Amino acid sequence: MSETTVLTGIEAGQFINGHPVSGSSEDVCTVLDPSNGEPLAALGTAGPSDLEAAVSAARAAFPGWSTATPGERSAVLARFAALLEERAEEFAQLESRQAGKPIRLTREFDVPGTIDNISFFAGAARNLEGKATAEYSPDHTSSIRREAIGVIGSIAPWNYPLQMAAWKILPAIAAGNTIVLKPAEITPLTSLLFAKTASDAGLPDGVVNVICGRGSTVGAQLLRHPDVDMLSFTGSTAVGRTVLEAAATTAKRVHLELGGKAPFVVFDDADLQAAVHGAVAGSLINSGQDCTAATRAIVHRSLYRDFVDGVAELYSKVRLGPTLDPATDMGPLVSRQHRDKVAGMVDRAGAYARVIGGGIPDGDLAAGSYFRPTLVADAPADSEIVRDEVFGPVLAAMPFDSDDEAIRLANDTPYGLAASAWTRDVYRSLRATREIRSGCVWINDHIPIISEMPHGGMKESGFGKDMSTYSFDEYTTVKHVMFDLTGAQTKDWHRTVFTL
Repeated sequence: MSETTVLTGIEAGQFINGHPVSGSSEDVCTVLDPSNGEPLAALGTAGPSDLEAAVSAARAAFPGWSTATPGERSAVLARFAALLEERAEEFAQLESRQAGKPIRLTREFDVPGTIDNISFFAGAARNLEGKATAEYSPDHTSSIRREAIGVIGSIAPWNYPLQMAAWKILPAIAAGNTIVLKPAEITPLTSLLFAKTASDAGLPDGVVNVICGRGSTVGAQLLRHPDVDMLSFTGSTAVGRTVLEAAATTAKRVHLELGGKAPFVVFDDADLQAAVHGAVAGSLINSGQDCTAATRAIVHRSLYRDFVDGVAELYSKVRLGPTLDPATDMGPLVSRQHRDKVAGMVDRAGAYARVIGGGIPDGDLAAGSYFRPTLVADAPADSEIVRDEVFGPVLAAMPFDSDDEAIRLANDTPYGLAASAWTRDVYRSLRATREIRSGCVWINDHIPIISEMPHGGMKESGFGKDMSTYSFDEYTTVKHVMFDLTGAQTKDWHRTVFTL
């Protein structure tokens, strides 16, 4: 297969300094459609010289882009949002094909959410906040400058290729940085199209560069590159530790958004049907391949049986099918390898818990990497299915008897990315938001995100924020500037050092 895709005009596996670049590595990245296993593209990958070219392009573009006015950066982003909206269907279809997402999800969530993110940062670029300029000592005026850090090296995951590219790129460039992004090698297509569309909208050459390759090669080189000033990574906690180790070699700033094992706490006064519907939607979005997905249903014993029955019934009605069919509810997992990993965890859970649903479908879906929605009831709190990330359409459920126990079980995880609590009691809801250790806690809902609010975790789910103006804290450095007001040649404080 030639180095092209069947759906777009993507010409090569890299986008460097405003142009497509084939890549000098002998390795080829074959992008497969997980719904049927058929190839979508064969892309040449980056070699060391390509990475050097990308970093050099970003470094060369940094002085001009970082000194552009906020209004100038905002105008480019506004044009970018408008152009992506014009190409929305192209992005939706490509994202659906490469990542196995139902077309409803890409048309109604991934692509509109990305456009909204661009529009948000077009405005936020003109609103960098800082402490008021003032006289904090009698003889000086102090002010704060927020300045771009430099070249950002970013690594994005495969589960939300388009949105994660946007979350990495947008706050970085809105703040005046330049970037080298490495998308997951199995889902690079919309990241490449995203960079090309930004260039078509007038983004200067070198501000956004995309390289394709394996994490063990080009990714490792990017992490340790001396001309990369900051690293931003979204992915597993295990790889996040590797990123931290690499960053230590040159003392780079790091932003990490890692794994999650979100609790879904249902108190005894909850609206049961709302909780059941919320659990199904929150656990099956993106086939469960979402680090904020509901994965641990912690349900009051008085509601537990009805909750399990209700979720199991709805799970059985979820329609698996071709990703481009608007009637499809849930698509495949991203690859057969990942599907087999999920299936193995569910198989092992059968030895210690009650498994409802699940399994690999046959018939027309057998060619893809599909796995049916799975409810694992009565799972012990210390079991693999409760403790470890499954990253598939699997919800583990367990009962609790008291509010204290519910909060304890919610926090009984090394992760802290997202959580939800279901209750009609304002005091319970306030306690849940205060005591559950997660970067986001939803009340009577699970999953919604908005551009104006931050996304990020605590504990082993990482640190730092995506989206919102809080993300500028990651991509800017704060500089204190101090002006003498006296004009005096000698200052009173000098005598603490020397006297004449």
